[in-house]
Parts: sequence; structure tokens; C-alpha cells
Amino acid sequence: MEFILAIGVIFVVMVLVNAARVVPHMTVFIVERLGKYHTTLEAGFHILIPFIDRIAYRRSLKEMVVDVQEQTCITKDNISVQVDGILYIQIMDPVKTCYGITDYQFAATQLAQTTMRSEIGKIDLDRTFEEREKINMEIVNAVDKASIPWGLKVTRHEIKNITPPDSIKGAMEKQMRAEREKRAIIAESEGDKQAKINRAEGDKQQNIALSEGEKMKRINEAEGRGQEIERIAMATAKGIREIATAINEKGGSDAVNLRIAEQYLGEFGKLAKVNNTLIIPADLGDTAGMVAAVSKVFTATRQRASDIEAGAAPAAALPGAKPAGQHYPPLNRPQQ
Repeated sequence: MEFILAIGVIFVVMVLVNAARVVPHMTVFIVERLGKYHTTLEAGFHILIPFIDRIAYRRSLKEMVVDVQEQTCITKDNISVQVDGILYIQIMDPVKTCYGITDYQFAATQLAQTTMRSEIGKIDLDRTFEEREKINMEIVNAVDKASIPWGLKVTRHEIKNITPPDSIKGAMEKQMRAEREKRAIIAESEGDKQAKINRAEGDKQQNIALSEGEKMKRINEAEGRGQEIERIAMATAKGIREIATAINEKGGSDAVNLRIAEQYLGEFGKLAKVNNTLIIPADLGDTAGMVAAVSKVFTATRQRASDIEAGAAPAAALPGAKPAGQHYPPLNRPQQ
């Protein structure tokens, strides 16, 4: 009796354990009653009817990462490349994933592979690396549209690797090397061109500045020479006026005669120091006569200037002046 009671207790405990279910967060259980879909258990504690209800499927509502295996694709220019990727999917309707298709992950990856082959075949090899974003978008649109009856949502797709054959790799490396060398040559030529332009512009500005400086220099020098000539003329005129005033004063004529005699003798004395040949006038001893002749010239010149200022006709000839056509006798040249 006790044995039967113990068996009964164990049986009841097993039934209760199998009937009670705790569903984790972001997970759902699909319950079938007598082999037919009954309900979907969400996160929490649930009691099932023993021997009638059973958990047929368990589905996670988290976003899943499915690896799309590497496959061979042929580009538009008939180049075979190896392409693989990653597909991101999420279950939106757990019931459809259970009863709408046998294996939703396998179906999604197969559809992604076929779409990838189709999109790769539309572009050339050189553009496959540039058109990754477009290929990913086309795969997402195609798989997401086809997986609606399966209760799936395709969030994104990423191409991991695009591997061309080794021979194509070598050709691409040569092409890229030539392209880089071309860009380097172009950049160098552009830099040389700009440098020449800058140097020419600098030379132009330098020449302009030099010409402007030379122009200002010549203007300043011309103005300086003009002012110098003007001041020298004014000083000379002032000196002449002072001399004329001094001559008209008492004793001025005697002072002038004395000054002329001193200069005459001084200049004559310099001839013996400078030259080996000495020219001596015929009347060397008649210094007083020479001074008197010069004095007459000064007196005549002063009179003539006074007549010109008064408006009178100038004298016909200065006293002691040489008549036209008259020649002086040659000077006696002493023996060396």
C-alpha cells in the first residue's frame, strides 16, 4: 500500500513539473494541443495540461546573425570571384517561422546567395569593390520581401570578402601601381606649374618695384640737380652783385687791381711747378700795364652794364679789346 502511494506521489510530481513552464525573456514557446497549434507562450510562468499540451517549438526574438557561406560569382566581364557575407535577421511572427517554412535560416541564406550572384553578374570586376553598399541593399530588399510569409525581418546584409583569382590580383596591383604613378606625375607637374607661375609673378612684382624705385630715384636726383643749379646760380649772382657793389665803393677799384695782380703772379708761378715747358709773355716785366689793361676792361664792362640797365645803346667796343681780324704777335718761347 505504501509503495503504491509513493508511486502515485512521484507521478503527480512529474506531471506538475511537466505542466509548469517558465519562458525566458525575448523567447516564445509554440504550444500544440493534441497535435494542433494552440497558443504562443511569451515570457513568464505558464501551466500546461499534462498529456494534452506540448511545447512544439522554441523561438528567440533576438536579432540573429547568419553566416552566408562563400560562393563563386561571375562578374559582367566574365571574371570569377569568391564572395561571402553575413545576414542579419529577426523573427517577427514566430508561428509563421514554425509552420510557414521548414528551415527559415537555410531559406534566407540560400536566397541571399542567389541574389548576390545576380547582383555581382550585373557589374564589372572593378566596380564590385565600389558597389558593395548597393549590392547589400539589393540583397536586403530581395530577402526581406521574400521572407514576409516566413515571419522574418531582414535588417541588413554585409559582404565580408570579395576574392578575385591570383592572376587578376596581379593585374589589378599593376593597374593600381600605374594609376598611383600617374597621379604622382600629375601632382608633381601641377606643383611645378604652380611654382613657375609663382616665381614669374614674384619676378614681375620685383621688376615693377625696382622700376618704381629707379623712377623715384631719378626724379629725386633731377630735382636735386635742379635745386643745386638754381642755388649755385643764385649764389653766383649774389656774389657778382656783392663784387659789383664793392667795386663801386671808395677804394674798390684799387682792391680789384691788387687782387688781379696777386692772382696773375700766383698763376704764373704755378706754371714752373707743373710743366717742364714755360711760356713767358713778351712783356713779362710790365705787370702794372697788364693790371691797368684789366682794370680798363672791368671799367668798360661796368659802364656797359649800366648803359644796358639805363636803356642806352652799348659801346661799340671795350677799351683794350682786340679788333675783329687782328692777330696777336707770337709769344717768345724760351729755350728749355
